[in-house]
Amino acid sequence: MKTVFTKIGLFFGSFNPIHIGHLAIANYIVEYSDLQQIWFIVSPQNPFKEKKSLLADNHRYYMVNLAVEDDYRFKASNIEFDLPQPSYTINTLTYLKEKYPDREFSLIMGADNLKHFHKWKNYEYISKNYKMYVYPRPGYDISDTDYPNVVRVDAPVMQISASFIRQAIKEGKDVRYFLHPKVWNFIDEMNFYKK
Repeated sequence: MKTVFTKIGLFFGSFNPIHIGHLAIANYIVEYSDLQQIWFIVSPQNPFKEKKSLLADNHRYYMVNLAVEDDYRFKASNIEFDLPQPSYTINTLTYLKEKYPDREFSLIMGADNLKHFHKWKNYEYISKNYKMYVYPRPGYDISDTDYPNVVRVDAPVMQISASFIRQAIKEGKDVRYFLHPKVWNFIDEMNFYKK
């Protein structure tokens, strides 16, 4: 019998590429919080980022699938691919609530995102109606936040970024241990990020 998880954490990102920092944080949150499953929502276009630096949506989604397919606590989602772009979190949350009325969705974000949260579309509605699990990021202090529903997650601080990995690959560095082995093999086979 398949387990139906009711408390879902939504981990939004470009995942360009997904790396061990993302996986370690998700692993920590699913083990040390009340969330039962984490969905990695691959964003086709973040309103705050330029699209030209992104790999194709399907390649990024495929890499997320490769990274999480063997762990039932994680799920890759391309739900935003069919929603209007750029991808606004409020639209995705509304869609998910309609599609899965029996699930309780929460956001997972880094402290850096919380600092800019006031720029998000309908941020006040989101902060009142959804829990936000916030993990630490270097140089960001969230102790003074006054948003309701913020759950501080004491996850290890990750200094790894997708931009660091892309740049390292471009420079011909071997960064295989920063990535899930299947993701590293796929990037290497496809010659991604080398130019």
